[in-house]
Amino acid sequence: MTLTSDKFYIPYLIPAAILTLALAIRLPVIMRFWRIDPNVRSLGGLLLLGSAVFYFGRPKTLALLNSSTGVSNFAAPLVYSLLTMFCASCLILIIHWRGGDPRRVRRTSRTIGCAYAAVVAGLWVTFAFADVPVERLRDLDTYYANTPWMREHILLYLGAHTAACLITSVVTWTWLREVSGWLRAGLVFLVIGFILNLCYDTVKLVAVFARWTGHDLDWLSTYVAPPIASVCALFIAVGFILPHAGQALQALWTDYRQYRSLAPFVRELAGLDTGSLRLPRRTPVSRRLVQRRTQISDGLLRLQPYMDQGVRGRALAEALARDEAPAQAAATADAVAVVAAVRGLRRGASADPGPGAPGPAGAAAAAGPAGTPDLVAVARALRRSPVVSSFRTRPDASDRPEGVRR
Repeated sequence: MTLTSDKFYIPYLIPAAILTLALAIRLPVIMRFWRIDPNVRSLGGLLLLGSAVFYFGRPKTLALLNSSTGVSNFAAPLVYSLLTMFCASCLILIIHWRGGDPRRVRRTSRTIGCAYAAVVAGLWVTFAFADVPVERLRDLDTYYANTPWMREHILLYLGAHTAACLITSVVTWTWLREVSGWLRAGLVFLVIGFILNLCYDTVKLVAVFARWTGHDLDWLSTYVAPPIASVCALFIAVGFILPHAGQALQALWTDYRQYRSLAPFVRELAGLDTGSLRLPRRTPVSRRLVQRRTQISDGLLRLQPYMDQGVRGRALAEALARDEAPAQAAATADAVAVVAAVRGLRRGASADPGPGAPGPAGAAAAAGPAGTPDLVAVARALRRSPVVSSFRTRPDASDRPEGVRR
């Protein structure tokens, strides 16, 4: 099997695609806050450079770069420069995440940028002085491990990469105790990814040191290191994607559950003129939820003149007599009041609400969007409460719960 077989492209294409996906997911935020948020700039540069390392690191791409420039192994300093800049982006992002005095953050970021810019310059200088006439697409590090200047070239990029991964893994590890939720899950993946990067560096260095001592462990660098790098990229990409994607999915699921939970309320108010428009099929759930809340609020305002607080009070007493929790009993009482108001409106009763505290319409109007949990509780009572079910079966002339009749 030749070295350019498609089998060898998998460790490069998969992480490149995953990092590109992470960049695409974060791109709207990056484009929006590019000018004002240094964290966004650092993250965008990190994902872009990380994906570029794997795209350019493919053996086929390396051969194309070498042949197009006419310089044997020209792709080596190019890929190693991208990797070094990726390391600098990781450190700068960590510095910005840690925060603190803005002047200190800027000063430290500039120091890191200058140090790694010097490493990049050193990579090109050492490559220019090195004698590397034989093109090596997969084992360049070990093949030229004893070559003057190329030896320093290899140690330079591996040292810079090791230092960046060590610092980043230690800092992210210390943050695990301070955060929770999706951010903590993302940091766990980042810690694993950067620790695996240290394993990559260790494997590479062992293979190079073996060459220096006259041993042959080239297979570590050629066949073990690339898969490790692929797994590293997978964990790092997931680490950056997970907090954003997890929160978005959680918000979507919460909106969907609330949207479904409010369905009994909408059915109860069916037939009332709430002025709601039919949304297109592809309308986001968040917008559908807003419309459903608005529809319920409009319906409750329409029912407000028909709310009988006496009915609500008797329903509350019955719910409490059934050992319902106070919040659940209040939702049950509101549900009974809504059912009674709809019944009164449909049979043409006079719009004369009873005395007492305002009903669910008044509460919802006063609470606004923050009152949604109450509406969900009322919708749940409309569907499940035995008090509401018992009230529905009674004649219109007897809107008094059985448990508190005189």
